[in-house]
Amino acid sequence: MVTWNNLDKLASFEELKKVERVNLAEVMSGENGAERVKSYSVPMAEGLAYNYAAKQVNEDVLATLVKLAEEAQLSEKFEELYNGAVINTGENRLVLHQLTRGQLGNTVTADGVDKRAFYVEQQNRIAEFANKVHAGEITNAAGEKFTTVVQIGIGGSDLGPRAMYLALENWAKKNGCFKMEAKFISNVDPDDAAAVLNSIDVAHSIFVLVSKSGTTLETLTNESFVKDALKNAGLDASKHMIAVTSETSPLAKSDDYLAAFFMDDYIGGRYSSTSAVGGAVLSLAFGPEVFAAFLEGAAAEDKLSANKDVLQNPEMLDALIGVYERNVLGYPSTAVLPYSQALNRFPAHLQQVDMESNGKSVNRFGEPVNYPTGPVLFGEPGTNGQHSFYQLLHQGTDIVPLQFVGFRNNQMETDVDIQGSTSQQKLCANVAAQIVAFACGKADENKNKNFEGGRPSSIIIGDQVNPKTLGALLAHFENKIMFQGFLWNVNSFDQEGVQLGKVLAKRVLAHETDGALKVFSDLLNI
Repeated sequence: MVTWNNLDKLASFEELKKVERVNLAEVMSGENGAERVKSYSVPMAEGLAYNYAAKQVNEDVLATLVKLAEEAQLSEKFEELYNGAVINTGENRLVLHQLTRGQLGNTVTADGVDKRAFYVEQQNRIAEFANKVHAGEITNAAGEKFTTVVQIGIGGSDLGPRAMYLALENWAKKNGCFKMEAKFISNVDPDDAAAVLNSIDVAHSIFVLVSKSGTTLETLTNESFVKDALKNAGLDASKHMIAVTSETSPLAKSDDYLAAFFMDDYIGGRYSSTSAVGGAVLSLAFGPEVFAAFLEGAAAEDKLSANKDVLQNPEMLDALIGVYERNVLGYPSTAVLPYSQALNRFPAHLQQVDMESNGKSVNRFGEPVNYPTGPVLFGEPGTNGQHSFYQLLHQGTDIVPLQFVGFRNNQMETDVDIQGSTSQQKLCANVAAQIVAFACGKADENKNKNFEGGRPSSIIIGDQVNPKTLGALLAHFENKIMFQGFLWNVNSFDQEGVQLGKVLAKRVLAHETDGALKVFSDLLNI
C-alpha cells in the first residue's frame, strides 16, 4: 500500500544527512576522475546517457539514496499515477500526460472513456488535418495553400510547443521535413501579436488557438487581435483558425474554427507538449510522422522511468541527487545549460515545468512543510551563458548545481575547420572543460584568479537533437520533476500560485479597486 509522508519523516532522509560529504575536487581529479566518468553513467533512451560523475555522490551516498527511493515508494507512486490514480489531490484529477505517448500500465478509464484511445484518436485527427493542409485539400478562401502556422496560447500552451518547434526547425529543414514555418503569440502585450502579424502573410496563415478552458484572458485577447487583423485584410477568420481545447469548453463546437482538437483536465498545461497542444502546431510545421517520432522518444524514456532499479533509472536518480543537493547540501537553485543552439528555449520551458510543479510550501494534504522544495531554475545555451552568468557559477558565494546537455553532432551538418578543430568540436570542448573546471577548480595565490571548485554538475550526452532524442530529453525532465514532487510530498500537478494575480487583474479591469491596487491602476492609466 502506498503511503504519502513528508520527506523529514523518512528514516533514510535522516540517515542521508549523516553520510560523510564528498570532496568533489578530490574525487574528480586524476585517474579517480577518469574512472568516475566511465562508471557513473546511466543509459537513457534513444542513445542518450545521463552522467553524474561530477555530482557530490559516492557509493555511500548512492546506497542511502536507494534506501530513500524505496522508503518513499517512488516506483509504486509512479505506477499508481500511470495506472490512473487521483494523484493531483488539489484538483481531484488523474495525471495522464505519459498516456499521450504510450500505455505504461493498465487501461485507464475516466469519464467513461478509454483515455489512451482518446489521445490516439486526437493524434490521428490532427495527422489527417495536417496532411490535408500540406496536400492543399484544406486551403484559404482563394484556394491557396497555407504556408505559416501561428500558435496563440500562453504558459504551457506556448513555452513547451515553442521550445520543441525551435529544437527541431533546423533538423526538419536539413531532413526534408519542413512543411510550414511556425510563429507563436503569447504575451498579452499588443506588441507581441503585432510583431508576429507584421512578419507573416496573414492570407496564407493558419492560427491555432490553444485554451483548455476556452476562457484564458490573454489567449482570448490575442485571438481578438488576430481576428481583427484578418478582418482588416478582408479575410474570414473562421477559415483561418483551429482550436485546441477541452470538449466541454465554449470553443469546442464553435463555427469560428475550421476544426477543434481536444485535450482534457488530466493533462496539465506545462505537461501538454505531447498532447494536442504540441501535436497540432508540430504536425503542421513538420508533418505528423515527426510528431509521432517525438512521442516515441518520450514513451521510450517513460519506460525507463518505471524501472525499479534506482541506479538504472536515470530520472529517479537525477531526482534523488537533486533532492540531496536541495535538502542536505542546501543549494537553492539549479541551472540547465544545453550546449546546443537548437535547445535555446528549452530552459525557459523547464522553468515552468519545475517551478510551477514543485514551487509549493504545503504538502499534498494542505499542511505546511518544514523543508525547502523546488529550486529556482534558470539557464541559457552554451557557450553564450559562459560569457554571461558563469562568473557567478564559478566564483560566486552560492554553489549552483548544473545540468549540462551536450551532443556530439550538430543538426545542420555544416561546419568549418578553424585552427585545427571544427566549431562543433570547440563547442564540445567547452562543455567538457566546464564540467572539470567547476568540479576541480584551480588554486591561485591571486584570489581573483582562484577557483575553489567543488561545484557539482551532471550531463546528458547524445549524438544529435532529433525528434526521438528530444522526446526522451523532455520525458527525462518531466519525470525527474515528478519524482522530486513525490519525495517532497507536494502536489506537482496543480498551479494555484498563478491564480491570485489573474483575479486581481480582472478587478482592475472592472475598476473594482481600492488601496494600493487603485493607486497602481491610476499610475498605469488603466
